[in-house]
Amino acid sequence: MSSQIHPSAIIHPSAELGADVRIDPYVVVGADTKIGDGSFLETHCVIQSNTEIGKNNHIHPHAVIGGEPQHSAYKGETTYTRIGDNNIIRECVTIHRGTVQGVQETVIGSGCMFMAYSHIAHDCKIGDHVILANAVQLAGHVEVGRNVTISGMSAVQQFIRIGEYSFLGGASGYKLDVPPFMLAHGVRGMLFGPNLIGLKRNGFDSADCKALKKAYKIIFRSGLTKEQSLAQVEEEIKGIPHVDRLVSFIRESKNGVVPDHKQRCANGH
Repeated sequence: MSSQIHPSAIIHPSAELGADVRIDPYVVVGADTKIGDGSFLETHCVIQSNTEIGKNNHIHPHAVIGGEPQHSAYKGETTYTRIGDNNIIRECVTIHRGTVQGVQETVIGSGCMFMAYSHIAHDCKIGDHVILANAVQLAGHVEVGRNVTISGMSAVQQFIRIGEYSFLGGASGYKLDVPPFMLAHGVRGMLFGPNLIGLKRNGFDSADCKALKKAYKIIFRSGLTKEQSLAQVEEEIKGIPHVDRLVSFIRESKNGVVPDHKQRCANGH
């Protein structure tokens, strides 16, 4: 099918449009961009230069995709924004391209939903099937694993990692890594155990959930040091890939991980 482009839209001559693309009035598509088949750009959205958007994406009014990074060292270098397929990007979402100080690109997976006024800063890497609720703010260099949900008005500090299948509650702040498969909440983000409802919805069986619960108690509530607790998990819970992933994520964390809420209460914080 041929594309439908409103005559008031401004499309740079170097932009590449796929088949069956719909572009509404007053849309702006910048230089060296690629818009995949079946994508729909609603009125007044802006796609800045060096942005690649895959198939069947729906971008709502006043979203700005591929804008210049809010980075004091940025001097107009050529950097990129790359977005996968089947994403829903709602009103006034902002996604900034990478920096040469980072990895030079901001990368978004497929099947995501970014609700109104959410922000993804430069050099972020977002996995598949991620949901950012209204006004979620991700600073630069944040990594978010697949199937993560971050609730409204939460903020994530730069260079933080959010592990896959985790759920972050609303109006929360995160300056430490959130391990995969976990439920976190609080003004200063804290852990409340595995994200059991989310895990079951995503096909995790009871054996996986029980193993993650046991691992969580050992790591966060046993009173052991980090290395002691991780070693105990490796000794007692074998053959569960999700537990192995949890252990490796914590061990690899450069920022440290969010504490258990009972630990924080016990420490008077």
